[in-house]
Amino acid sequence: MTIHQCKIVELPKISSSQGNLTFIEANNHIPFDIQRVYYLYDVPGGAVRGGHAHKKLHQLIVAMSGSFDIVLDDGAEKKRFHLNRSYNGLYICPMIWRELDNFSSGSVCMVLASSFYEEGDYHRDYQAFLRAVSSS
Repeated sequence: MTIHQCKIVELPKISSSQGNLTFIEANNHIPFDIQRVYYLYDVPGGAVRGGHAHKKLHQLIVAMSGSFDIVLDDGAEKKRFHLNRSYNGLYICPMIWRELDNFSSGSVCMVLASSFYEEGDYHRDYQAFLRAVSSS
């Protein structure tokens, strides 16, 4: 997989005088079934989250509130994305290293995942990740 397969997905936004509504449909707005949803919040200033890659998992990351940055790395190229709108999500395909940083105060990061939690799906050591990428 390459970093070029990861992209910002603009989600539907329905506006009215009572507020906005955004929805996400599996296999329509994102290319996978949603098996798990989790979120990060109360991240201390200066903290970095992530620091891993997934072997098979697909994800969509949305800044539900506030903002943060995501640095993606496919072993050959790195790219930084800034998320700050709840109607945009970042699609991340398998075998992409990710780090989340620059969290604003009160930010909430929601992650939609293509499978249940499985520790064996993680690359947590960057050098091992690079070896895996170079051998594929």
